Amino acid sequence: MRIRFTGAIVALAGAAVVALAVMPIAGQAPQGGRAALPPQPAAPAARGAAPARPARIAGHPNMNGIWQAMGSAYWNLEDHSASATQFWQLGAIGAIPAGQSVIVEPAGGTIPYTPAALKKRDELRAGWPKSDPEAKCYMPGIPRATYMPYPFQIVQGQKDILFVYEYASSNRIVHMQSKSEAPVDSWMGWSNGRWEGEALAITVNGFNDSTWFDRSGNHHTEGLTVEERYTMQGDNVLIYEATMTDPKTFTRPWKIRLPLYRRLEPNVQLLEFKCVEFSEELLYGDLKKK
Repeated sequence: MRIRFTGAIVALAGAAVVALAVMPIAGQAPQGGRAALPPQPAAPAARGAAPARPARIAGHPNMNGIWQAMGSAYWNLEDHSASATQFWQLGAIGAIPAGQSVIVEPAGGTIPYTPAALKKRDELRAGWPKSDPEAKCYMPGIPRATYMPYPFQIVQGQKDILFVYEYASSNRIVHMQSKSEAPVDSWMGWSNGRWEGEALAITVNGFNDSTWFDRSGNHHTEGLTVEERYTMQGDNVLIYEATMTDPKTFTRPWKIRLPLYRRLEPNVQLLEFKCVEFSEELLYGDLKKK
């Protein structure tokens, strides 16, 4: 979904028209006989200064902004060493960076797979990258969308909250008032949210079984439920936690925790990464006529 600001521009244009309609024309005498002074230009804003950002919205922490994770959790949520991939032609560019586990429960930092699910994980990992939904430009699911190497935006208002992801133009609505069940299984699941003190808590379910947690084959079934928590730590850091429950895949629930950082560049915005065209050869190349 390309983010368009047409509606906002129209609204601003309308407001400008109304303002001009009620403003006395320079030199025109209003009732009372004295000519109105021409409107004085506003003092120029300091170069690069951003408008004041309210700390709270409707009594809750203001999480509006563009956020991005750092680290290599997108490669593997568990501990992993730096290693080569099959793309040897890229040299160091194509290598996997080392990373520490972001799994905080259970102790040990590993995903508590059932034996059958662990075997499937190894098979999926061996088929990377063709087996990876990311390579095919499929929507990434939750929590994977949060720590991919692409930014995402939180749009928080008085009611529902919108999450927009740069990768594959994915998005989801967090239903804060009208809670309901997922009408159909989907890639991004169905999100019902609530405030628990200062934390935004979101229950996500209604997934299909076709998303991964990272690039290492870590997977789930359609029975997955994700309990997310977003907690502000200062003005520019969010602590992200997600607890995964899927009895068909895991022997117990498990939890990840990692920081998200606000993008602070002037005029920062989400850009397009519509990746379908980059995946066509991978998906359909073998169907081409020779």
